[in-house]
Amino acid sequence: MAEDEFTKFLSSIVSKTTIIALDLGEKTIGVAVSDLNWMVATPLKTILRKKFSQDSSEILELSKERQIGGIVIGLPKHMNGSEGRRCQSTRAFAKNLTQKTSLPILLCDERLSTVAAEKALIQGNTSRLKRSKIIDHVAAAYILQGVLDRMAYVKKSFDD
Repeated sequence: MAEDEFTKFLSSIVSKTTIIALDLGEKTIGVAVSDLNWMVATPLKTILRKKFSQDSSEILELSKERQIGGIVIGLPKHMNGSEGRRCQSTRAFAKNLTQKTSLPILLCDERLSTVAAEKALIQGNTSRLKRSKIIDHVAAAYILQGVLDRMAYVKKSFDD
C-alpha cells in the first residue's frame, strides 16, 4: 500500500464510523469490522461468493448496518511483492465496488494474513473443521488490525 493511498484513505474516513475489511477468496469473502474508535478488529462473517452484484449488495448492506466509513480490501501479493491473477481480480472487484459506493477503499498488502490467522486459531485449539469455517473472516480481522495499528501510529505521530 502506497503511503499517499493510506494517507488519503485515513483523511477520507469520517470519525465515529467503523471500518470494514474484506479478504477476497475465489469462493468466499471474509469480513471483519472495527469498533468506532478504530482500535480493535473483530471477525464478523464469511460470505459465500456468488455474482459480483450479489456480493457487493451484501457488503454494502453490512456497511449501512454497521456505520461503515471505509473499506479495506486485502491485496494478495506474491511473497516477492509481485502481483498475479488474484491481485488483478481483487483490483477489478475494488474498481467495480467504487461504482456502487462513495466510501473510501484501501487496497492493503495481505501477505501471510491467512497463515497468521490459522496459526492463531491452532494456538487457540480450534478444531480443523471450525477453522475451515472461520479462517476467512479471521484473516480479514488480521488485515484490518494491521491497518488500525498503522492508523493509531500515524495519529500518534501527528499528536506529538
